[in-house]
Amino acid sequence: MTERFTETLRRVSEPTWSHAVQHRFVMELFAGTIPDRVMASYLIQDHRFLDSFLMLLGAAIARADGLEARLRFGRFIGMVSGEENTYFLRAFEALGVTERQRTEAPDTNPTAGFKAIMREAAATRSYVAALAVLNVAEWLYLDWAMKAPKSLPSNFVHAEWIMLHDNPDFREFVAFLRAELDRVGPAEERISKDFFLRAVALERAFFDAAYENEA
Repeated sequence: MTERFTETLRRVSEPTWSHAVQHRFVMELFAGTIPDRVMASYLIQDHRFLDSFLMLLGAAIARADGLEARLRFGRFIGMVSGEENTYFLRAFEALGVTERQRTEAPDTNPTAGFKAIMREAAATRSYVAALAVLNVAEWLYLDWAMKAPKSLPSNFVHAEWIMLHDNPDFREFVAFLRAELDRVGPAEERISKDFFLRAVALERAFFDAAYENEA
């Protein structure tokens, strides 16, 4: 049986992919033991992606070759702009993160890198480039979230971050992203691999960065 194109990309990204999926941050998230300052730092940085991420999704809509794909991306944009953004605001309040902290904390290097690669992929006007980055951003998160224990942490800040990345709608969206990249990626293998591998490295570095200023 021929290996799926997306599975080949993930295999080539090893061991970095597995290091990210099994990261200390993920294990502590499952256990509900992430220190508040680490979780706050992580969420501040993750929320910084929103503008660039929406640009990337918009680029995917513009370059998709069918209405059904555009509708799927549109529905996902609605979720990110609504349910997920609301989670961030609730989490910031629960963690005591002020507006000043959210705006004045400098971008970490991985955050700056992620914003840059999302904008780069959007600027290429390549559906394949957009799909490669989106597959990493969403599939890698589903991969770790699916490994969560059935008994989730009591703190909603931890539990809901897991649930946002492992639910029927999210699984369906990741399946769609993979199917699209499986379909169009092989014709532009170099672009697919380049953006995919750089994004995986940034994911692992992003988890590392959450602990950089840990007391």
